[in-house]
Amino acid sequence: MLVVEGLQAGYGEAQVLHDIHLSVGQGQVVTLLGRNGMGKTTTISTIFGLLAARGGRVSIDGRDVTRAAPHRIARAGLGLVPEGRQVFPTLDVRENLIATARPGHWTLPRVLELFPRLAERMGHKGSELSGGEQQMLAIGRALMTNPRLIVLDEATEGLAPLIRDEIWSCLTRLKDQGEAILIVDKNLSALTRFADRHVVIEKGRTVWSGDNAQLLSDPDVAERHLGV
Repeated sequence: MLVVEGLQAGYGEAQVLHDIHLSVGQGQVVTLLGRNGMGKTTTISTIFGLLAARGGRVSIDGRDVTRAAPHRIARAGLGLVPEGRQVFPTLDVRENLIATARPGHWTLPRVLELFPRLAERMGHKGSELSGGEQQMLAIGRALMTNPRLIVLDEATEGLAPLIRDEIWSCLTRLKDQGEAILIVDKNLSALTRFADRHVVIEKGRTVWSGDNAQLLSDPDVAERHLGV
């Protein structure tokens, strides 16, 4: 479905991405791993057309979308849960969820079934929600676009442990329902229980990729590239 080949990007004169390779197939869960400052968020921004690629290729179902506008990439089937959540602060929960909704199997009742807490907070504005509730809202908003691949950047960053567990439980339900997911997160133990494959980047390059068994059998990968 999503294939990234030799992706390059940067800011001004600073080249951040040099050679990123990754792919996510239908129904797969893939992680993007790396220390802070190695290019994970820049990779996500470039995939979504929020930052112009300087080289390489991004394709969805074989269609080149490398330099497509963000709304065209969204229409091609990618949904983003950005770092920092970025919910609409002055809109209430319902308005946030329907703001970018597109027809499909993810409807308002179905999202509220996945996140009952949002149903309880329906009349509250985005700015009035806790960090965990905002993350649930951001995931729900992305699902309401009915993407074929949902991408989460720092999915549980800064959340309390109980809320993190709740987010992981919801993401596991999404996986069990066949949703394709690309996820950036620092919780390696949770990711190895959740994901099918892992991609490790360092200094803007893909330096390792493999499945859970390969990652768990090679502790040097985590120590050398992730610092754990």
